[in-house]
Amino acid sequence: MNHQGTNSILMSENYLMPEQMYSKKVGELAFRELITCKGTVPVFETAKMMAANKVSCIFITSESGNIDGFVTDITLRDHVIARQADVSKSIHFFMDREIRSINTDTYVYEALLMMYQTKSRYLLVEEDGDYVGFVSRNKLMSELAQSPLVFIQSVKLARTTSELKEKWSAVPYIVNQLVNKGIQAEIINQLITVIADTITQNVLEEVLKEKGEAPSKFVFMILGSEGRKEQTLKTDQDNAIIYEDKANEHREEIRKWFLEFAAEISDKLNEIGFAYCTGGFMASNPQWTHSLSHWKNNYKKWMEEALPETAIKFSTFFDCRFIYGEKSIMDELREFLDKELQQPLEKFFVYLAKNALQYVPPLTFFKPIKTITVAGREVFDIKKTMTPVVDLVRVYALRNRVFLENTGERMKALYDMGVFSEKQYQELNLSYYYLMSMRLKNQAIQILVDHTAPNNYIDIENITRIERVTLKEIFKTIEDFQAGIRIKFTNNLLG
Repeated sequence: MNHQGTNSILMSENYLMPEQMYSKKVGELAFRELITCKGTVPVFETAKMMAANKVSCIFITSESGNIDGFVTDITLRDHVIARQADVSKSIHFFMDREIRSINTDTYVYEALLMMYQTKSRYLLVEEDGDYVGFVSRNKLMSELAQSPLVFIQSVKLARTTSELKEKWSAVPYIVNQLVNKGIQAEIINQLITVIADTITQNVLEEVLKEKGEAPSKFVFMILGSEGRKEQTLKTDQDNAIIYEDKANEHREEIRKWFLEFAAEISDKLNEIGFAYCTGGFMASNPQWTHSLSHWKNNYKKWMEEALPETAIKFSTFFDCRFIYGEKSIMDELREFLDKELQQPLEKFFVYLAKNALQYVPPLTFFKPIKTITVAGREVFDIKKTMTPVVDLVRVYALRNRVFLENTGERMKALYDMGVFSEKQYQELNLSYYYLMSMRLKNQAIQILVDHTAPNNYIDIENITRIERVTLKEIFKTIEDFQAGIRIKFTNNLLG
């Protein structure tokens, strides 16, 4: 099908971001002056100070002047008035202690994404090590007019499965507009990820509301491309649950509760548009819902056995990210992995490296791009083309104990550590996100123009001559990196 004129796709709501979204920094905003009071001040005096200064948020300091927390209008409503608390008590007892801050060099869109991910309404603004003010989510929203970040707010307010399904169905329109506007693929990935995270969190909260409080602390984590914050429009469920270790007499009862919980979540997500994982990497699978000690044993066994299949499992579960629950459980697992990765694991790294060499870029001596025939069309699988980049960057990240989830962030960390040269970093980064942009655009067109389910096949007839030349150079870059990992890990280690 010819896709000329795709840019004419319209939507009743225009989600194009203002130009300044990607260049405007928090330091350029007129952020609010910090209003503070000591934690020993009574609640009623704190409320008076907020009224006098016409602020909805006041920051609470210790005797030494450090900011320990903050109080908002909502805090006073929910924790003081609604509970008929003693207003002469010190404000310290009611403050929110989750202080979050950003630097003046932070882009506005980054600040907003952080607020959505952490459910924060206020952020302290830091410059040269000092707090110089604060920004509210409403203030940042007013800077954006009609943007996808406004859309995220509407997703956050959606509750029913049908509402969330409707929101997810609008995402291809947003992606199409942003790709056509030339917005960087990594930014689009971030937006899709935050929308998907928000939907998943809403589902988790709704199921918890229906089932009641969990029998123990737990973490719901996501894996794969969503775990790496690289989600596209063709997505399925990749998730797992870790719950805290409890006494043996309650073990089966707790496990049963979490498996039922996971099954309900999985069904709702599937209905919304996040398909069941064909490989079974879901919390509803009894294999992937376990106690923390069991998960530690899983990772340890995968590393020690060092077999091709266990190396692949480890890779899948290394790309894991906290999305809901008790974050300290995830932190403990990370600390455990950090210690284990310092052990001699030469054979394990050989299999990880071989996994990164499994997919070969579609180059051939006879044609610029090697294709396969699908439904009568000459295509190549762009996901498989990108897989070697994800895999080889993961190997280097593991070897250097880099625990960032995102492929781009891992590349940057490895460059900062001197593992990649500047040339290697730039070539790999540009190659990866060029492919990602092409992949996102192709999937948006499949949904909006072809009215078909998105896939990862790029029709060779629908790409320009310049794109073909660029792709050929990218494939060569990937081959060069594969040659490097072959020498560094497999030859040296098996030598």
